[in-house]
Amino acid sequence: MNRLRTAALVAASFASLFAFCGAGWAQRPEPQQQPQVQQQPLQRSVVRVPTPFVENGAPVTLEMVIYKPDGAGPFPTVVFNHGSTGIGNDPALFKQTWAPERTARWFTQRGWLIAYPQRRGRGQSDGLYDEGFTAKREHYSCEPAIALAGFDRAVADVDTRRMEIAGHSRGGILAVVYAGLHPDMFQGVINFVGGWMGDKCPGNAADAINPATFRRGAAFAKPTLWLYGENDPFYAMSHSRKNFEAFRDAGGKGRFESFTLEAGMNGHGLIAQQGLWGKTVEAYLAAP
Repeated sequence: MNRLRTAALVAASFASLFAFCGAGWAQRPEPQQQPQVQQQPLQRSVVRVPTPFVENGAPVTLEMVIYKPDGAGPFPTVVFNHGSTGIGNDPALFKQTWAPERTARWFTQRGWLIAYPQRRGRGQSDGLYDEGFTAKREHYSCEPAIALAGFDRAVADVDTRRMEIAGHSRGGILAVVYAGLHPDMFQGVINFVGGWMGDKCPGNAADAINPATFRRGAAFAKPTLWLYGENDPFYAMSHSRKNFEAFRDAGGKGRFESFTLEAGMNGHGLIAQQGLWGKTVEAYLAAP
């Protein structure tokens, strides 16, 4: 249970940390998934994770969804961080817990425990959801100063031990940067279509935010894995490659993989296409 609580605190804290500066103008809470045949139910549990934060005089706890493999542990653990909510203009999405079973099943079938932390104000977590909004909170702000301040708020939420860290969209860039800020905590980093601000922000604002933010992860000494899909409406492949090069130029280690999805499919939903990235991730997880 100590390992679960650690995973929960790490995921939750890490998620909260990244929540504030997430990928403005980025992902919907969950990509489209293909219909599945009837499968055995997963071992799912939900824990409340304490944090050092207090809002309006009350302590803040975070929701953490955990999926456990069959058998006895301890299990290797993946802390998997969620992204944003589109452009941040639909408050109803803030309270949706992001813990996709399709991804959880892939990892647990391979013997990995997967923990999905929900950042402050997301899902059933306590606190205000504040990922760099405009002054009136109509949507995420493309203003670099606001977006970057949000990112720093998210990073402050994390505490963990050695394990893998991963994430989708905003969660992907959070995973890379948090590992760089705490290089001895993790065995590896998997970044699914990561970024903080979408490249459609006016004035090329994303070019002032994403590359500089990814550079902060360069201190992580082990190789990272970056997975991106063609036809991503939030992050063009050229923009994502530029982010990776900025990371590499700062001393970061990693491998960038691009995938072509079926015609008409959204590249930002790559996470649901396990047939494309499965062997690549299996090989990465198996590496010493």
